[in-house]
Amino acid sequence: MQVEDRGLIYDATTRPPNERVASFVSLCRLSSGSLFCGFQVGPAKHAVTSTIRFCRSDDGGQTWGEMPARFETEIDGVPGSMSSGEIVEPAPGELLLYSTWFDRSDPERPLFDLETEGILHSKQLLARSDDDGVTWSAWHELPVPNLSGCSSTGPIIQWPDGRLGLPFESYKEFDDPSPARHGAWIILSADGGETFGDPLLVAQHPEHRLYYWDQRLCRGPGDADLLGMFWTHDLAAQKDRPVHFRRLSLTSDGLTGEPIHDTDIPGQIAAPLQLGDGRLVAFVVDRNGPMTMKLWQSADGGRTWPRDKSLLVYEHQEQAALTQGTTDVDYAEYWEDMGKWSFGHPAIRPLDNGRVLLAFYAGVPDCLSVHWARVDTSEA
Repeated sequence: MQVEDRGLIYDATTRPPNERVASFVSLCRLSSGSLFCGFQVGPAKHAVTSTIRFCRSDDGGQTWGEMPARFETEIDGVPGSMSSGEIVEPAPGELLLYSTWFDRSDPERPLFDLETEGILHSKQLLARSDDDGVTWSAWHELPVPNLSGCSSTGPIIQWPDGRLGLPFESYKEFDDPSPARHGAWIILSADGGETFGDPLLVAQHPEHRLYYWDQRLCRGPGDADLLGMFWTHDLAAQKDRPVHFRRLSLTSDGLTGEPIHDTDIPGQIAAPLQLGDGRLVAFVVDRNGPMTMKLWQSADGGRTWPRDKSLLVYEHQEQAALTQGTTDVDYAEYWEDMGKWSFGHPAIRPLDNGRVLLAFYAGVPDCLSVHWARVDTSEA
């Protein structure tokens, strides 16, 4: 594999202060070949005023232009902020946008409560566009019964039979004193996003000793397959574990799958993609030092990931004043550091002729841009 070219999707250095921090990146490729890149933008990561923006490319990701759409952040009279935005195309010319909204009625409250270790009240929202993303409908709230502290986690999955899957994670809310219970979930729609079923559990440790954060899901080799990768944190050992992996399949009753297992890939968020030749690749952010973003590959369905087959895409010099590494972690302070990190959030989408497009954010703490890289995944 080799990096063929790279550039910027969103250059934050040219923006006013309230638009100078872009993060939480997404990618979508339409049936026409056009590409959308979404991201959170504001004066800081998870700022009270953070919203979402989209850029579009019609030349395979070589050049990008910002879309005109702006999105309402006040829901039912309550001010809020947006986390990220994921787009899918249920049918040609029809787009569906999925995002998470956080309650900012008290602007002094941060996203994460250091005392209870809960997060702000949130809503899962959908909007539609029938003009190729130029304009969007009003937000529609998605119900996630009996779950709280929820946030979207990566791209919408689309199967050949038209079913859609929206992934998210649950935790607990800001003022909740009860023990935290993290879970990775997905909700499915069989009618193009008009209605969704109850949440289906993708990953959760039975004793809640491990957290499977920031799941990233992709289609598997079969028509009903689902592959997931997870940033895995060990609460008792106070450290990140290597990225974990799980293979699942849709059934008439929900989901069934193999046990989740360790990949031996160091890092946090890992975005997988099934290639047409049967290989599986994963774009992974690793903050263990040196701080890198690498493209890993597996020729055996995710069972092994040879280190000598990985490709360095980006190496970062972190300038944020961090207090935590990835071992001996103080959990509350680790959450504080997450708001300071100045690179990450990998996204990956297929192009033509064995190429893939990668996107991520990187910069200095008060100025984060969205980057792209095109990789030829062909084997020599």
